[in-house]
Amino acid sequence: MLYFTLASKAYARNLHYRGAHMLHNVASALFGYLYACIWIGIGADRPLGEYGVQGMIGYIAFTQASLWVTGFITNGLGMQQAVRTGQISLDLMRPVHLFVLYMSREWGQIAYQFVYKSLPIYVLYMLVFSLSLPGHWTTLMYAFAALAAAAYMSICVNYIIGAASLWTTESSWLYWVHQALINLLAGFFIPVEWLPSWLQTVSWLSPYPYLLYVPTRIYLGYEQGGMLLGSLCWCLIFTLLSLLVTVIVRRKVEVQGG
Repeated sequence: MLYFTLASKAYARNLHYRGAHMLHNVASALFGYLYACIWIGIGADRPLGEYGVQGMIGYIAFTQASLWVTGFITNGLGMQQAVRTGQISLDLMRPVHLFVLYMSREWGQIAYQFVYKSLPIYVLYMLVFSLSLPGHWTTLMYAFAALAAAAYMSICVNYIIGAASLWTTESSWLYWVHQALINLLAGFFIPVEWLPSWLQTVSWLSPYPYLLYVPTRIYLGYEQGGMLLGSLCWCLIFTLLSLLVTVIVRRKVEVQGG
């Protein structure tokens, strides 16, 4: 119940900014629209692999909407500010595991962004480009599970980034490196199979394809639910890393500027 309360409070906090966020959705949708138009132009005289023009539009629409769930996570889960103000020491004293505390808050943020950003953007793309939903409910179920796993992995990555602020006064560069790797290795700009072979290898040795590419492929019907096994493996790895980081954080609490 405590964890649900933390998540619901984070969700409710964002409700005060619904109007501003809906306007922000327009800019995000326009970016995706321009990106789709580029691929429509490229597909005029090229087959675009197994996707085709309409398939690539669906690919772009889903990845653009999914970014608000799997990519645009709070920088470091806000831990940098907690370190600077000294709030981190109070958080460590709470009768709640530090990782679970920050994770619960972020789930509320993700739930809000899914309802007020991902869904409106994707519905708009469906209307503009005449996209259709998957034909079978199991495809939606597997895609939703893959998105949930991707969101959890992003939470873990940002938790580790936030914890780095205990050793440096500026850890935001790690966040932006992470965002750049999402664009390159997660299949946002182009599908992973279109990358150079060596870069494909690098991508699949990392968790990044499971943040965007795998959920999108499952949703579009190009992959089956078996791809979730890789997502679950990376979730387990990141859980262990996050728990290990928490142990290290408890041994080193440095309040910067407090």
